[in-house]
Amino acid sequence: MSSQTALWLTEERGSFTVGPHVIPTPEAGEILVKIESAGLNPVDWKIQAYAFWVEKYPAIVGNEVAGTVEAVGEGVTQFAKGDRVFHQATMDNRNAAFQQYVIVPADLAAKIPNNISFDQAATIPVGIATTALSLYSPAPNGIGLRAPWDGGRGSFSGQPILVIGGATSVGQYVIQCAKLSGFSPIITTASLHNTALLKSTGATHVLDRGLSPSALSAEVLNVTSTPIKLVYDSVSLADTQQIGYDILAPGGHLIILLQDSIKAKEGDNKTIFHVFGNLHPPQNRAFGAGLFSHLTKYLADGDIIPNTVEVIPGGLNGVVSGLQRLKDNLVSGRKLVVHPQETA
Repeated sequence: MSSQTALWLTEERGSFTVGPHVIPTPEAGEILVKIESAGLNPVDWKIQAYAFWVEKYPAIVGNEVAGTVEAVGEGVTQFAKGDRVFHQATMDNRNAAFQQYVIVPADLAAKIPNNISFDQAATIPVGIATTALSLYSPAPNGIGLRAPWDGGRGSFSGQPILVIGGATSVGQYVIQCAKLSGFSPIITTASLHNTALLKSTGATHVLDRGLSPSALSAEVLNVTSTPIKLVYDSVSLADTQQIGYDILAPGGHLIILLQDSIKAKEGDNKTIFHVFGNLHPPQNRAFGAGLFSHLTKYLADGDIIPNTVEVIPGGLNGVVSGLQRLKDNLVSGRKLVVHPQETA
């Protein structure tokens, strides 16, 4: 059996080390992808630090892949050897991103259009999956808005949205999906040096993330007097969750990514939705297939644009330093990626 190189998490809360791994064979409904670019996400360092999601060690982690189809399994007709594809990986040694070859469920992959590079494509899967699941999947997996690809494009015209942390990877995709859905105004918080970036993705107003809760509420009110019934907190720290909850109008939804730490008041009539943005569980699989079936066209048409990319040198050896930067909150407005094939 042929061998490849992978980045192994050696044990629970252990260290990362580069080592050999077999190249798996695709089964029915699967494709084998040679990984050209893999995206880094905060969840990767959190798995190492807090020992969740992974059940067996040594383990390979990583969630975002872009590469070239090397082989197809039985029954796969939508892809062929040589196709450029991207997909959301998951935490299994056959399916995780921090290696040179990966097995991909064919229904959860999409072709990369000619206007998008491997690096750009590797910034998309986690952010778009998290955003789309939370906004458009029916309850209990999302809040059940009508998806743009299912007749909902522009259907929320005149309804405001607040996106906390617009410069995060997820935040940028929330802004873009909000634009596709017709929300307006699209208000976001960020460091103000990211204003031009976020307006290019669809934000109408960028407010300083350093504003006090009272000052932020006042600025939002200056933008719109329409009650805000959708707040998306892509940062989801205790203070940002509370700010979002307090701004949210009764009858609205606050979407968060981390554990709920909100001091809610009885009778507020506000719904808090905690999203786990993974398309692989059975309850999300059909939704994920529908989403990925439309992404190639959205990217080709410019309806969805990738994050700004920063390539960490050294192949898989660069992952550790990149994750440390994410842990230290030293990445803003861009997505870190590595090139597994360049691993020495």
